[in-house]
Amino acid sequence: MKLNLKEISTGVEKKFKLKKYVPCDHCHGSGAEGDGGSETCPTCKGSGSVIRNQQTILGTMQTCPTCGGEGKIIKNKCKVCAGEGIVYGEEVVSVNIPKGVMEGMQLSMSGKGNAGKHNGVPGDLLILVEEEQDKELIRDENDLIYNLLLSFPTAALGGAVEIPTIDGKVKVKIESGTQPGKVLRLRGKGLPSVNGYGTGDLLVNVSVYVPEALNKDEKKALEEMEGSDNFKPNTSIKEKIFKKFKSLFD
Repeated sequence: MKLNLKEISTGVEKKFKLKKYVPCDHCHGSGAEGDGGSETCPTCKGSGSVIRNQQTILGTMQTCPTCGGEGKIIKNKCKVCAGEGIVYGEEVVSVNIPKGVMEGMQLSMSGKGNAGKHNGVPGDLLILVEEEQDKELIRDENDLIYNLLLSFPTAALGGAVEIPTIDGKVKVKIESGTQPGKVLRLRGKGLPSVNGYGTGDLLVNVSVYVPEALNKDEKKALEEMEGSDNFKPNTSIKEKIFKKFKSLFD
């Protein structure tokens, strides 16, 4: 079952048609035609198992091949299901997905699998969770990551930018002199824990866009600013960049 981040954040109810074996309507799952009923298996005498002689005196027990371990056989088999009590059909299933699930998690719904033969115990339905890749947000456990690309003027002068979240866009203040690699943390804007223990954060990874082409006036303006000490990285900035780069290889 594929889920988007919004559905994972809040939990969701999903309904779908499931193709599976269901009880036969004609015989109501019994496998018998009309009042055909059943009788004790002549092979195992109703025990459902037989002894297969081996080298030991007692032999070994195995499922009766005549009745399949049920201990009874149907005298008059249903014409629709051929005495099986089940037919291939479909059922509309409603599934409640809890919030905070992750890719690869498996949910189990008891009794929603294939119907059992002759009104036997039905199997379970196993649901494997898949996540749809979001266009802007990246999931890291319960945290979300967004890569913010700032223009050079905004990084230098500061300003306000819009950041996408699960619940829509929010405005975030950018301080003047914001450096590439800085991480802004929006607390509680991530995903909830599937166990109910808190909510993750939204981490905004800041990058600065450097124009690939400049016109004549832009080049002249930058050349004039290049001589200013404010546009030269100081020692503390160099140390921060070195430590951040070094941490990538530690």
